Amino acid sequence: MPLMPSAEVFITCAVTGAGDTTGRSARVPITPEEIGDAAIEAARAGAAIAHIHVRDPISGKGTRGVELYGGVVERIRASGVDVILNFTGGMGGDMMIGPPEAPLPPIAHLTDMVGASERVAHAEALLPEICTIDCGSLNFGDGDLVMVNTPSILVEMAQRLRSLGIRPEIEIFDTGNLRLAQWLVQQGVIDDPVLVQLCMGIPWGIPDDLNSFMALINNLPSNWIFSAFSIGRNQLPYSMLAMLAGGNIRVGLEDNLWLEKGLLATNRTLVERAVAIAQSINARILGPQEVREKLKLTRRW
Repeated sequence: MPLMPSAEVFITCAVTGAGDTTGRSARVPITPEEIGDAAIEAARAGAAIAHIHVRDPISGKGTRGVELYGGVVERIRASGVDVILNFTGGMGGDMMIGPPEAPLPPIAHLTDMVGASERVAHAEALLPEICTIDCGSLNFGDGDLVMVNTPSILVEMAQRLRSLGIRPEIEIFDTGNLRLAQWLVQQGVIDDPVLVQLCMGIPWGIPDDLNSFMALINNLPSNWIFSAFSIGRNQLPYSMLAMLAGGNIRVGLEDNLWLEKGLLATNRTLVERAVAIAQSINARILGPQEVREKLKLTRRW
């Protein structure tokens, strides 16, 4: 495969996620105001897209509260800063099964499984320009948590987003997810241009080694637009690797808490470092309006 680095690149900042990171860094935003401010700072630093989860303001745990998403949107709109909002569609697909000899029924208080319409209720209410769908199921962590995304659930979510004029971002966690994504496109529920996020290094998904990354790249349809990231220490190296493969960048505190050894990051500093990495190979950073044109997004405000 010839080296075809991106001449133009857009940056997505995943500002908070839903994982148990708040106890490891006080810089992970929790409240709608903090999440909104993090997205604003990331945009000012060069991110065209802010990938948004919300958290319970008291416990700090991930939640699906539509009113919390509304608070984030209100904060960003009030700032006057232009940034493309990308809501997660991953919440509501978590099943905690029981112990090995009694896996069913699932453990109710640790399970968050809802229907496809409820999983995109926040997108329907607030109309972001992009909403993610996780293209496949995955064992999550070392215990009994399963992230559940069946083909029929994904079809229904994609159809609902399509009817709302919201661009799905297909999150790929393993090689089989790519096959499923191709099938969804073939079903006619996802329109061109197809937008993909390659999520590397998530246990127990595809590892972030070069051979695994190239297995995805070599099987990705040439007309699909993709970004790629890894978690932890490999997040910033993947900024360069994604560009060298012709893709775009994702950084942010959802995936990595550190700017360098011993120095906790903020979303702003991670975006600034990604900008510097892109500029080091003479890639031009695309702004929000240029990305809207590239992805054929519908701006609502």
